[in-house]
Amino acid sequence: MPAPVIAVLDVDGTLVDSNYHHALGWYRAFRSVGKTFPVWRLHRLIGMGGDQLVAAIGGQELEDRVGDEVRDRWAAEVEPLLGELSPLPGARDLLVAVRDRGHRLVLASSGKQSQVDVYLDLLDARDLAEDWTTSDDVEASKPAPDLLQTALRKLGEPEDAPAVLIGDSVFDVQAAKRAGMPAIAVRSGGFGDDELREAGAVALYDTPGDLAADLDATALS
Repeated sequence: MPAPVIAVLDVDGTLVDSNYHHALGWYRAFRSVGKTFPVWRLHRLIGMGGDQLVAAIGGQELEDRVGDEVRDRWAAEVEPLLGELSPLPGARDLLVAVRDRGHRLVLASSGKQSQVDVYLDLLDARDLAEDWTTSDDVEASKPAPDLLQTALRKLGEPEDAPAVLIGDSVFDVQAAKRAGMPAIAVRSGGFGDDELREAGAVALYDTPGDLAADLDATALS
């Protein structure tokens, strides 16, 4: 039997269909301070840490002037949308498949605790994941590797423990590369296959369910 591997799973956009809700939340947050950015441009940044997103789309001057205000407004805009979220197809099946094969499972989220609680309930994941992270656990967000390294430490594992990241954005894949993990990507982040492969993804799947069905062809066999 293959040696156990740690499966580090991103949640937002990978297991839960939340990316467009977050993009809309950012759109409304920026509008509230008098700035309007096309939603498609905001969507292209979902997966990047909110501490970096304001400067990425509006420049450092905007970050310095209203960054904290925009982030607070984003949190307020997203909160009422949480009730509209659904798991992506086969999301819980993937968690079950990973555990059935004897691997360890940790959920790596940079969402606020209130958001992560919603995700855990949607996925019925509290009995499957050994642990999970929230925004309270890290300072440097993706594409920095800190969140993934923190997820390993949550399991009492060293940063060089054998692990695989499952995510949906180029920022997930870049973070995994910096953490020394191979990355499997699902296409729900809306990034092109070429972008994900160029970032370093070793395999691509349409949905978590598709990955679950093909798990024995991956390092999580």
